[in-house]
Amino acid sequence: MSEPVQENNTQEEKQTSFSVFYSCMRCGTKVSQSELTRLPEIKCICGFRVFTKVRPPVVKTIKAY
Repeated sequence: MSEPVQENNTQEEKQTSFSVFYSCMRCGTKVSQSELTRLPEIKCICGFRVFTKVRPPVVKTIKAY
């Protein structure tokens, strides 16, 4: 019975390590995906409903062959 509990813990740890952040288009407030799932509707504290995904400032360079 202890094995399913361990699997659930590792899944939760993976979700927190790969957390996705969204930014409100109007006020710029950053909200995590887990906070958005807790709310009954997807809405910012300012009342706006449009979010953009915050991307890391890393640029990938791929060599062309």
